[in-house]
Amino acid sequence: MELSLQHICKSFGKKEVLKDISFTVKAGQAMGYLGRNGAGKTTTLRILSDIFRADSGRVLLGGAPIDRDKVRLGYLPEERGLYPKSKVGEQMMYIGRLRGMDAQSAKKGAMALLEELEAAEYWPRKLETLSKGNQQKIQLAIAVLHDPDIVILDEPFSGLDPVNASMLKRLIVKQVERGKIVLFSSHQMPYVEEFCEHICIINQGEIVLDGKIREIKKTYPRNKVAVWPEGDAAAFLRALEGQSAWPNVAAAASVTNDTIVITMKMERDKQALMQMLANMTLGVDRVQVVEPTLEDIFVEKAGTSV
Repeated sequence: MELSLQHICKSFGKKEVLKDISFTVKAGQAMGYLGRNGAGKTTTLRILSDIFRADSGRVLLGGAPIDRDKVRLGYLPEERGLYPKSKVGEQMMYIGRLRGMDAQSAKKGAMALLEELEAAEYWPRKLETLSKGNQQKIQLAIAVLHDPDIVILDEPFSGLDPVNASMLKRLIVKQVERGKIVLFSSHQMPYVEEFCEHICIINQGEIVLDGKIREIKKTYPRNKVAVWPEGDAAAFLRALEGQSAWPNVAAAASVTNDTIVITMKMERDKQALMQMLANMTLGVDRVQVVEPTLEDIFVEKAGTSV
């Protein structure tokens, strides 16, 4: 099963927010939908959630126009949208009922989710008495309470400490493992890289990058190698620079903490560098090709105007 947006356009007055947006999200995967503030991410997610209607274009599920009366959708908005003066349990059951659950199933499901998130004690408390992190846990629980087919998460880790973030990670991973379509938007790149095999970057209303993270990274030069020596890194680099083959292989090298980063003159020089390392009398713990981080890619693609 696939969720596809095809040629979506949206304007507010004279402001064109989305300009011919197209992408596909597969079931059983999480796709990272990334962009700077104001790029058009939230508008896209609200069109998917049927909060806004697109001016043109189509939303397809399994190749056919999406039938919102038959598809269960869970949406975690970036802005908290629950009732602060209502009790947690009551509003979880209320929203579950609005989404088609009977009272018994809504209560059972809500209590199970709160247990999983170590938040069962909050059932009788008003939402406004909870910390921001715990409110975020409640919002995510509500988003998945009715067992949605499509899960849309807009900045799900905003304001969370590492412990609460870990609980939410487990819950999100479970949705992916159960074959749900998960669309994930965040500025926290380590989370995106952890969850998502596929990313799509939007900049000023246009898609500027779409593909699998692994394949995208392979398009970048692979002429940098990080070396973790067993002993002192600076001494190791001095010894390495003393080998006769060094001037033919290395263009530059630097030491940061206990790591040496070597920029080779050509990508094909990796084999010669490995031979040089094998000739060293000092030991090596690890060698790894240095790839751009997802943050590096994001800044390159979304850091400037289209």
